[in-house]
Amino acid sequence: MESATLRRVPPLSLAVQLGLIFGLVLLAAIAWTVTGDRMDGMDAGPGTDLGGLGFWVTAWVVMMAGMMFPSIAPMVVMHARIGEGKRAGGRVAEVGTTALFVCGYLLTWAGAGLIGYAIIEGGRALDIGFLDWDSAGPYVAGGVIVAAGLYQLTPMKDACLRRCRSPMGFLLTSWRPGRAGALRMGVAHGAWCVGCCWGLMAALFALGVMSIGWMVVIAALIATEKLLPWKVVANRGIAMLLIVLGLGVAFFADDVPGLTLPDSPEAQAAMDAMGMGESSGGSSMDDQKMKDAGSMPSEKMPDSGAMPSGGR
Repeated sequence: MESATLRRVPPLSLAVQLGLIFGLVLLAAIAWTVTGDRMDGMDAGPGTDLGGLGFWVTAWVVMMAGMMFPSIAPMVVMHARIGEGKRAGGRVAEVGTTALFVCGYLLTWAGAGLIGYAIIEGGRALDIGFLDWDSAGPYVAGGVIVAAGLYQLTPMKDACLRRCRSPMGFLLTSWRPGRAGALRMGVAHGAWCVGCCWGLMAALFALGVMSIGWMVVIAALIATEKLLPWKVVANRGIAMLLIVLGLGVAFFADDVPGLTLPDSPEAQAAMDAMGMGESSGGSSMDDQKMKDAGSMPSEKMPDSGAMPSGGR
C-alpha cells in the first residue's frame, strides 16, 4: 500500500530541510518587497478599488506568496521528504515535484482571488447606495470581520485547519505520483487552505486589501493558527480578536488603529496616487508605477468597495 510506504519514509537531512525553509522564507521576503512597492500609497481603506483584472491577479498571487509561504513550510518539507524516500528506495521520483506542489497551491489561491474580485466588482457595479461609507458601510465592513471571527468557531473551520496543520495526514490520504500528481496535490492542499483562511481574507478586504499593515496582521494570524502547537488557544484567540475588531470598525471606526477611513484625506490621497481621485490623478512617477503594475483604470472612480468617500 502506498500509505504504508509513506509512513516509513526517512527524514530529510537537516541541510535539505533548512534549505527548503530558507527558500520559502526568501521567496516570501521577495514577494513582500514587490507587494510593498506595488501597493505603496494605495491603501484607501475598506473596499479599496482593486484596479484592472491583470493588475489584481498578479498582485494577489504575489501577496499570497508573501503571506502564505512561511506557514506552508511544514507541508512542503514533508512533500520533499516523501520524494527523497522514494529515491532512497530505488523507485522513480521525478525532479521538480515539490516546486509543482507549491505552484498548484498558488493556482488555487489565484482562483480564490478571482472569486473575490468578481464579488467586489459585482457589488460595485450594482451601486447599492446603502453600502456607502456615510450610510451602512461601517456596519457592513464590521459585520464581515465579525463573521470571519465566528467562522473560526465552526466545524468546517476546524476540519480545514486540522488538514493544514497535519502534513503527514494530508499527504497520506492525498498522495499522487509524478509531476501531474504533485500539481494536483498542491491544488488540493490550496483548497483546504482556502477553506481554512477565507474568513481571514474576507476580513482583509473589509479592512483594506491594499494595506501592507493589515496584510502583515492577517499573515501573522494565519501563521499563528497553523504553526503554533496550541491550536485551540490560537483559534479561539483569533476569533475573539476578529469579533472585537469588527465591532470596533462598525461602531468606533475613527478609533481603530491603522484603519484608513474611506472619507479621510489619506484615502483621497491613495485614490489620487492610483490616478482615480478627483484631482489630476497623481504625479507622473505614480502614473508610471501604475502602468508598470498592470494598468489600473484611470477612468473609474473607486467607491471603496461600494463604500465611497463622503461624510459619515
